[in-house]
Amino acid sequence: MLARLITFLIPSPVASRMPAALAAVAALALILPAHPADAETTREIRWGTSAVGSSGHRALVNLAATLNRELDDFNITVLPMPGAIMTVRGYALEEIDGYYGSDVAFAELAADEHRFEGFRGRMKREPVQSFWAFTMEVGPAIRAADRDTITEWRDLSGRSVFTGPRPWDTRAQLERVLAAVGVEHQYVELDLGIVGSQLKAGVIDAFITYTAGESDVSPWVAEAELVADIAILNPSEEEQAMLREAGFELVSVSPDAFETDVHVDEMLYAPFFYGLHLGMDISEEDMYRILVTIEENAEELAKADAAFTQIARNMPEIQRRGVASAIEDVPVHPGLARYMRERGVWNKAWDARVARAM
Repeated sequence: MLARLITFLIPSPVASRMPAALAAVAALALILPAHPADAETTREIRWGTSAVGSSGHRALVNLAATLNRELDDFNITVLPMPGAIMTVRGYALEEIDGYYGSDVAFAELAADEHRFEGFRGRMKREPVQSFWAFTMEVGPAIRAADRDTITEWRDLSGRSVFTGPRPWDTRAQLERVLAAVGVEHQYVELDLGIVGSQLKAGVIDAFITYTAGESDVSPWVAEAELVADIAILNPSEEEQAMLREAGFELVSVSPDAFETDVHVDEMLYAPFFYGLHLGMDISEEDMYRILVTIEENAEELAKADAAFTQIARNMPEIQRRGVASAIEDVPVHPGLARYMRERGVWNKAWDARVARAM
C-alpha cells in the first residue's frame, strides 16, 4: 500500500480526483512502515521523463498510474528531469531504471555526436527499445500579425527563435528540419512560462510548437497560445520538397489540437518517435506483460491523455514504426520483440538486433 501511495506525490489525474478523506489516509500511510511482504514482492522502478509541464511528463504520469494499478508487483515513481536526453543519460549511467527516449536521441547516442558527444565512453549499460508511446510532431509558430512578412520557414533566417530548451529532443528535431532548408536563425533561450509573453512583446519572432500523437499540444504550448495570438508557420511547397529529399517526413495535423485559431487549415509538422522505455534489468516476461497491460488499457490512457490515441488505434503498428526508426541505433528488448512477433508486425531482418540478457 505504501508503494502505491507514493505515486500520489507526483501530480496526476488520479491524485486530483482523490477525496479529501482518502488523501488524509494516504498522508498518514506515508509515515507508516510498509508491510514486510510488500517490500519483498514489489519491484521499484524509478522512471525518468521530461520536465513538469511537458508532454512526456504528462504521458508518463498517466502511464505510471495505470501500471501501478494493474500490476501489483511493480511500483513506478515518476522522476521529472530537465529533458528526455537526461533520462537516457541517467539510465546509461545506472542512475535510474526507465527513460524517455526518442529515435532522434538514439541516433545521436549511437553516433556519439551532438548532445551525446563523448558520452559513450562513460556509459555503464546500453539503452534498448521497449515501448514506443507516440510520435511527436514539430513546427514553428509566429505572431499572427507577421503572417504577411513571414510566409515560409526560410523567412526565419536571422530572426530570434525559441526552438525549445537545449536538452529537449523536440528542439533537436526542429533544429534538424530548419537546417535542412537552410534556416540560420538566432536561438533565444527562455523559460517555458514566458514564451507567449516574449513572442507578444517582440523579444522572439517564432517558437516551437508540437503535438503528441498528432492530436494534443504540450501544456506549456497551450499556455503560450492563450497569451499571444499565434499562427502556425508551414513550410512552403519548395521547402516541403527539400525536406523530403533530405529524408524527413511531414504529416498533416488538424489545427483543432489548439484551443485558439492558429490561422491555418492544416499544420504540416515533422514527426519523430518517442518511447517510454525500460531496460534489460526487466525480464522478457515482465516487459511482455507490461506491454500487454498497456494494450489492454490503451483506450483509457487515450481518454486521460490524447497523446496515447495512436496506441489506442493500433499499438502494434506504432511499435513497428518506432522500432524501424531506431533499429540501426539501439537493440530491441526481447519482451517487445515477443509482443511484436505475436501480433505479426515483427521483421525477421531485425532478429540480430534483439538484446540478449547479460
